[in-house]
Amino acid sequence: MSETVAEVGEFRLIERFTRHFGTTDAVLLGPGDDAAVVAAPDGRVVACTDTLVEGNHFRRDWCSAADVGHKAAAVNLADVAAMGARPTALLAAVCAPQDTPAEWLEGLAIGLADEASAVGAAVVGGDTTRGDQLTITVTALGDLEGRAPVTRGGARPGDVIALAGRIGWAAGGLNVLSRGFRSPGALVGAYRRPQPPYAAARDAALMGVNAMIDVSDGLLADLGHIASASGVAIDVDTTALPVPEAMRNAAEALGSDARRWLLTGGEDHALAAAFPADVLLPEGWRRIGTVADGTGVTVDGRRWTGPTGWDHFATT
Repeated sequence: MSETVAEVGEFRLIERFTRHFGTTDAVLLGPGDDAAVVAAPDGRVVACTDTLVEGNHFRRDWCSAADVGHKAAAVNLADVAAMGARPTALLAAVCAPQDTPAEWLEGLAIGLADEASAVGAAVVGGDTTRGDQLTITVTALGDLEGRAPVTRGGARPGDVIALAGRIGWAAGGLNVLSRGFRSPGALVGAYRRPQPPYAAARDAALMGVNAMIDVSDGLLADLGHIASASGVAIDVDTTALPVPEAMRNAAEALGSDARRWLLTGGEDHALAAAFPADVLLPEGWRRIGTVADGTGVTVDGRRWTGPTGWDHFATT
């Protein structure tokens, strides 16, 4: 039997947690002191935070500890990337019941460290505490490298809307797992470990993208944030969003709508952006719509009926 966190104790647990964290040139002082020190050559720091709650964002019978670690890191790193910044560091705070296996939390640490390492960042500290429900809160830091931040409010009429990364896969995986199945593996794997297109974000920033967002809650919902912040209308062209065969087959088997997964499913952490019409889209980006005068988001020129994505306080 694996030792629980109560049996291991706080300080041994922290030692087991932090031994998996690497370092980078940006880390001037890592875990072990009252606070970490991270270099900020640009003079500005991009910062964001997200909380994952067991039973809401993940289930331990559906995901390994490393899966949850990868996801907890990715949801934050994608937000930093969407601002056009280079991720530099993560801080992770874990609240766990006393009977949580220490081995599970060590797997979580490995997932966090591996995802951070994939983008050249490092986990530099955090906190552990006891609680009735398992939660993981991660804060990410990033460096703008001398560029202006890419916000949601820069889209202009005449821009093209482009997408990098995959959408609908995590929603399909969630539907599969919710029905008690574990296949197709491609959908389930997408739910367990998102794959944000980190490199595409930096390419977009270098090419002069006007607005960008991490697609975490659903394509239509997140494009709605760009439309609202920019004071424009956005139309999505579904002919540019073909349904992959594996997704179509799974949706048919489950009696679900694959097109809805594509348009409203979240947690893939793709990137959506508005580019000037005369910009050659960087590799990995594909055109999926247009920006015009007006307000709101339409699909193939028509108003979308029903939910546009996930809302933590409205969705049950």
